[in-house]
Amino acid sequence: MSTLISVFLLLFSFCFVSAQRKVTELTLIYDAVITTGSKEPKLADAFDGATTTVYIKGNMSRSEMVSALASFTTIHDSRNGSSVILQEVSGQKLLIRMTSENWKDKNKRYEGITFTNTNETKTIAGYNCVKSLAKMKDGSTFSVYYTTDIIPDNMDYDYQFRNLNGLPLEYELKQGDLTIKYTASKINLNPVPASKFDIPKSGYRELSYDESLGIGNGSK
Repeated sequence: MSTLISVFLLLFSFCFVSAQRKVTELTLIYDAVITTGSKEPKLADAFDGATTTVYIKGNMSRSEMVSALASFTTIHDSRNGSSVILQEVSGQKLLIRMTSENWKDKNKRYEGITFTNTNETKTIAGYNCVKSLAKMKDGSTFSVYYTTDIIPDNMDYDYQFRNLNGLPLEYELKQGDLTIKYTASKINLNPVPASKFDIPKSGYRELSYDESLGIGNGSK
């Protein structure tokens, strides 16, 4: 009987692990819906139809948000923590380089974030997701639906979710009266071209991270 139980537990463990798929390359597309307070209705209209695409290839990641008004791209190297932000607004193109210390400073509001699962589930982009409540150190909260069916090897691609036990497929972010809801519409597990992580050598005005703080870097 003990042998039978051991075999059953082994098979159960195998099924659980095999249901989770670790991936080194991934393309994830989110549809972004932006709402604002009554004072800024035109801002939401300007971002109507915006999409955010995340590319992951090994230790490299690229996140780009594109709308009719502007585009913001972050290229991050998890090996050394450095990043580059490419920002284009009204024809003005900026390139901002960040060290690992800059990257941590930019994301300091997400330090100490905790996630608590709920019993709510739903299917997003064909994947089973569980709802988790995120709480930040300032006391603010937001909800996130994530799947454990796919887990990137590189969870440093998004600082706020690096301690989440899965891939976030729907979540909301709030900044003042501005609310952005991201919902995954497509997941592609095909290889990502290495060229996605090339840094432009011309066409952008380059700023340091400290210089960019005076104008805002447009990223979340």
